[in-house]
Amino acid sequence: GRPPFAARPARAGRFPTGVMQVDIHGYWDAVLSQDAAGMREFFLPDAVVNWPNTNESFTAEEFIRVNCEYPGSWSGEFERIIDAGDVVITALRVFPRGGGGPSFHAVSFISLSGGKIFSVDEYWGDDGQPPEWRRALSLGRELVPAGEDPERGG
Repeated sequence: GRPPFAARPARAGRFPTGVMQVDIHGYWDAVLSQDAAGMREFFLPDAVVNWPNTNESFTAEEFIRVNCEYPGSWSGEFERIIDAGDVVITALRVFPRGGGGPSFHAVSFISLSGGKIFSVDEYWGDDGQPPEWRRALSLGRELVPAGEDPERGG
């Protein structure tokens, strides 16, 4: 099987070159592997995780439980990482390990203190086709042509 985290080929300006305060790859590997003990190592005890899309706020322990009880086995790949010192922003594509099924994009604003996470504001969206009303306008284009993305049927 595919590891939980897979790196995409680097594009100029998409990935930081210095040393970050937190091992962001290790964090997302623990999240996607649904490894509660591994996740716990990244959080301060009073950390909070907010999901504005669904109007939810979790303690670190609640977030770990929600994440680890989510059905399925997951993999992901970074599309972008921005290291802004005390905040790391990640854009990640998440999909079922082994392929098939739904995929998502998550953008996370991860706030740090002393190398540990004290808050996360995370936005999730379902991958899919644009709505019919927008397709009817014949504006825009695909970011990645379907034939070039094996995860999206290409």
